[in-house]
Amino acid sequence: MSFNRTIPLIPRLLTLVGNSLTVIGCVGLMLASGGLVRAELFAFGISSGIRVIASVAIAGCLLSAIGYGIIESFDN
Repeated sequence: MSFNRTIPLIPRLLTLVGNSLTVIGCVGLMLASGGLVRAELFAFGISSGIRVIASVAIAGCLLSAIGYGIIESFDN
């Protein structure tokens, strides 16, 4: 395995994990706001459940942005 071939694996993994977390977080927010899932189940410490679910979606967006940024820098 060459070095140039393994570098694109990391950004692809970041985008895959980021997009997956974003979808999971958005579905969780829709279920919690629709009343199908109690948001209090995800409460941690002094943070409300909605905040914890939303932070999963935000973390996914950040990971996707990092992965896409790295991919774009390799293309240049």
